[in-house]
Amino acid sequence: MGEAAKIRAVRLANGAVNLFVLFVILLLFAFGCYAMWDSRQVYQAADAARYEVYRPSDEKGDLSFKELQAINPEVFAWLTVYGTNIDYPVEQGPDNMKYVNTNAQGQYSLSGAIFLDCNCEQDFSCFPCILYGHHMEKNTMFGEIGNFADKSYFDARKYGMLYYGGQEHGLEFFAFVHADAYDGSVFRPNVTDHKAYLETLLSKALHTRDVRLAPDDRIVLLSTCSARSTNGRDILVARITGETYENTFKTDEPGKNGSALQVDGLPRLWMRIPLWLRIAILIVPPLLLLFLALTILKKRRSQQRR
Repeated sequence: MGEAAKIRAVRLANGAVNLFVLFVILLLFAFGCYAMWDSRQVYQAADAARYEVYRPSDEKGDLSFKELQAINPEVFAWLTVYGTNIDYPVEQGPDNMKYVNTNAQGQYSLSGAIFLDCNCEQDFSCFPCILYGHHMEKNTMFGEIGNFADKSYFDARKYGMLYYGGQEHGLEFFAFVHADAYDGSVFRPNVTDHKAYLETLLSKALHTRDVRLAPDDRIVLLSTCSARSTNGRDILVARITGETYENTFKTDEPGKNGSALQVDGLPRLWMRIPLWLRIAILIVPPLLLLFLALTILKKRRSQQRR
């Protein structure tokens, strides 16, 4: 092979490598944009504000709630935890898998929905009743349950509301528990020995509140995945009462219920940046690198020709 042929071969190889690098950069950029868009769609679908229009209200009656039930007849209740963004309709499916990837409107969704254990009664007469929801960032679904591991957060948030059977009922939160997902002593609906069950449950609690429980009190567990252990579950435990409580955290902003503790500050800061600016942040660095690479390549080729 002559010297000129070798030079052409080297140039072709360099060009192929440059094109491959360019392709990889563009591929990574496209994947990053898609991932950002997809993540945004998931969290928007899980935002409590999306369901605000269907929320039962004393002012409007329950017409809007009935409209949601007309869309999905398996909707039967509404859950609100004061001082958080947990403010969602509640469903119950034929099993405990349907609403893992189905939203309150009956559509496929990675964020799922808040749902009652299929072995529980919709009048919350079983003991205990268990509500499940995904642990998600950005204060969606049951993403804020884990915040109750902080003692001050737990102490500041005592009450909530559970709407079912056409009327509101109070929720009085008295324990935060961390347990294994396969712990049959906790995840066991319809127990008969209420006292023994509560003693076991409270023995696993990280935080408790002095609440006098009567033998006929109804108990509900709000359960979600936990980052503390592989099969861990964070559980907020409440007593259902006939008395309703004032929401001292209430604001006029839809979908916002006065959550104060920020556990994912950097992701929140990123999501506050306008979408066009986030795209620009992702686009500009690869383009600058590409421009620099092409400039260097052009300079090298110019030198080789000389």
